[in-house]
Amino acid sequence: MENQKLCEGLRKGDKSVLDEVYALYHEKIFAFALSYLKNQDDAYDIVQEVFINIWNHRAGLKKDARIEPLIYTATKNAVISFFRKKSTEKKYLEYLGNATVSNNLGAEELTDFGFLEEEYKTLIDQLPVKRKEVFILSRQKGLTNKEIAQQLGISEKTVENQLTKALAFFKDKFGSGGFLGLLFFHLFVS
Repeated sequence: MENQKLCEGLRKGDKSVLDEVYALYHEKIFAFALSYLKNQDDAYDIVQEVFINIWNHRAGLKKDARIEPLIYTATKNAVISFFRKKSTEKKYLEYLGNATVSNNLGAEELTDFGFLEEEYKTLIDQLPVKRKEVFILSRQKGLTNKEIAQQLGISEKTVENQLTKALAFFKDKFGSGGFLGLLFFHLFVS
């Protein structure tokens, strides 16, 4: 089947056309992915991911799109994404190893949400009373600075100052913790 008919068939959601495109290209892109990944299982996963993405985004295919370059570009992007993910995982595992040594904590404790939640509660309890109240109203209750000021009978500027000091406190106590600090801020502070 010619390229234009393949594109049109995919755009219309014809699964038999997807099967035909798969039969035409899966071995080629498997070899292409394998040449970079050096692992058959990972290369096979990339092939599956590429064809799933093509199917899921078929409506966006242009009538004059060329299938082969499209598939190779999608494969190249999937391989790049794979390496990025592996790099991130490696950095995280290295961080966990370093954090385990420096904090005398096990990896399970570091990845345990309960550990982070307890740390968060402990840090909140260390805030001065008014700052703690402003922080809780802002971050846990979701009130605006104006609403907090009205509720507590203080100026908006005072609310801003209290939040700035609370965030600086959290950053000082936990913000330099690399991935763990970033996770902490994402889950509890921001």
